[in-house]
Amino acid sequence: MEIQFEVDKTLCGGCGQCVADCLANVLEMADGSPRVAHGQEDACYQCQHCLAICPEGAVSVLGLRPEDSEPVSGPGLDPLHLETLIKGRRSVRRYRAQNLDPVLLNHLLEVAWYAPTGANARQVRFTVVDDRAKLERLRDEVLDGLGRLVRAKALPAGMERFAEIVRRWEEDGVDVLFRGAPHLIVASVPAGVATPLPDCLIALSSFELLAQAHGVGTLWDGLATYAMRDLVPEMRHTLGIPDDHLFGYAMLFGYPAVTYARAVQHPGPLVHRV
Repeated sequence: MEIQFEVDKTLCGGCGQCVADCLANVLEMADGSPRVAHGQEDACYQCQHCLAICPEGAVSVLGLRPEDSEPVSGPGLDPLHLETLIKGRRSVRRYRAQNLDPVLLNHLLEVAWYAPTGANARQVRFTVVDDRAKLERLRDEVLDGLGRLVRAKALPAGMERFAEIVRRWEEDGVDVLFRGAPHLIVASVPAGVATPLPDCLIALSSFELLAQAHGVGTLWDGLATYAMRDLVPEMRHTLGIPDDHLFGYAMLFGYPAVTYARAVQHPGPLVHRV
């Protein structure tokens, strides 16, 4: 299908930046302004670099207009603030019994979906448990499934620790899997895309950084991931994750019931210079 590419020639300065930055070599200069090269109409990667790079806001593509994009100007985020956010990020395992503001939740999801993906596939799907009561029902179903495995002595080798997780829940009421969090997000993606697992992890990393910048706690929940993906796989149907999707990873989030006063101190990075 031929791409929609328009140039406002009253604004275009003929700098050629959009042509030089077109990864798919779709564009060319003609008579001092850019156009789609003959025979390249179907080759567009839909990356929108041409729209983003034009200093004059003269380029529209795919029906998208520059005036509807957020401007990117100035030095950007203070590097020290970003450094503090990265160093001060904590895995939160204590949460307030309160749902996240729905407006904030939607904002986090919308922005996180801007995360880069391999080959610009943009197929990451966020499955979100948006209510504490829903997550409690999900917790009960997961732990019931794990309990059946324990009693049948059917836990796979290497997963024996889940027997203790079930015992703590059934005898002590301690939820090691979901930690009393009000929300859960699972990133999944069609298994056939170029980089399925990295796409999921990059999207969740973007979600986490913005969430913590807004005072929202997060936890990369490996135990819940293993439980729902590997041990009680029927949970993917409960969650509505498509059969052809790679179950990337699960993350808890919500308003934290704990405040950390400072970053921790790690030794220097492991670096191999070539």
